[in-house]
Amino acid sequence: MPSAPVEVVIETPAGSRNKYLHDEDRGIFRLHKLLPMGATFPFDFGFVPETLAEDGDPVDVLVLSAEPLFPGCRVDVRLLGVIEAEQSEKGGKTIRNDRLIGVPETKKIRPRERTLADLPVAMLDQLEHFFVSYNRAEGRSFTPLARRGPEVALRLLEEARRAYGSRATAEVPRSGRAGSRRKATAPSRSGRL
Repeated sequence: MPSAPVEVVIETPAGSRNKYLHDEDRGIFRLHKLLPMGATFPFDFGFVPETLAEDGDPVDVLVLSAEPLFPGCRVDVRLLGVIEAEQSEKGGKTIRNDRLIGVPETKKIRPRERTLADLPVAMLDQLEHFFVSYNRAEGRSFTPLARRGPEVALRLLEEARRAYGSRATAEVPRSGRAGSRRKATAPSRSGRL
């Protein structure tokens, strides 16, 4: 039985060279940078609010949507799995920077896919290649380690939610999210970003 959908906020739409970042302090999305000529995001790229991954950012999710969404769009996503990966800055330390992968799921959108195994292997190879190439252009290395199913993706997500909760009042480096440091806050009842 599939798990409940996860709410994802889209930062950068499919087909865009523009890389947007959410500025949580101001509640807006800012243009952060452009991908190299010829490179575009293959699918919508977003994050799970109120999570904290090892890189200091919210957990990243690549959303395999039939049509591009828009920055700030909140979408319920069925997690299919994760591409586990390590990322290294040029001359710097290596950290985990996993990429969760999912598909939109609503009352009107019922995807057939349940796991990464339901996707064409060539698609997964190309997604990994995109992240390797994108990071190389940024002066980093990105090394895919494994492809895992939805159970592992959900476990990683729960770990990131616990990490966010345990750092709810501490300074959290945003690793490029709007280019600043921000204070993590406890979840709000309003659900506002």
